[in-house]
Amino acid sequence: MTSPRTPVSVPALHLPVRWVGGVCAVLAPLLLAAGMLVRLPAAFTPAAQLTAYGHHPVTMTVSHALTGAALLLLWPAAAVLAARVAERAPAWGLWGGLAVVSGLVARVFHAGADHMAFRSAEALGAAATARVVSETYGAFHVFSTLNAVIPAGWVILAFGALRARVLGPVRALALAATAALPLGVLKGTAPLSLVAVAGLAIALVPTGVELLRARPRPRPAAVLGWGAVALAALAALTVLGRLG
Repeated sequence: MTSPRTPVSVPALHLPVRWVGGVCAVLAPLLLAAGMLVRLPAAFTPAAQLTAYGHHPVTMTVSHALTGAALLLLWPAAAVLAARVAERAPAWGLWGGLAVVSGLVARVFHAGADHMAFRSAEALGAAATARVVSETYGAFHVFSTLNAVIPAGWVILAFGALRARVLGPVRALALAATAALPLGVLKGTAPLSLVAVAGLAIALVPTGVELLRARPRPRPAAVLGWGAVALAALAALTVLGRLG
């Protein structure tokens, strides 16, 4: 008679990987929620988003910057969660993680299209840009092949996390609810957006706290040192990015 398998060990992940994943799991849902809430007053449609940008460019820029930062931080969080799932359910961890990260890449592509649309609105006006977006919205691009993967990835990873006992039923269901986050270019905040972001926070924030609290922990001096290095690197990359 075989003995039951032991629970997944958080410290099985190497310390730097665990801490990066933990920080991202805490910050990403909060940044995404902030970005969604900032654009909440604007209607959901692309035309309304462009009009809102014309009237409140700083507000809309901050909203999309927060959302973009959240997408960037979500992939390490999802990768670490998938790695934990893969310890006991390798196939679910592999395919769930691959699907989620692929979906996040597609969302980053959409964010780039949002940025270009806003720049066009500055040059051509909101109405003209909205007309161009409407007429070209269905144009083929490589990332459109991932449209079904964007929501499905969260469901696959959530089921794998439940199967591997990394997440309980409530938090697994909350993670799966992330699939409700609308996808595409110039999307505003809908009621389903708030449900999806709340589910993501319920699933990932406690996971991030768990990863950060697990032993062994880094020395405070090491955390401060690497934090300073990360901030300096971010500042340098921002300057280089502005130089083109």
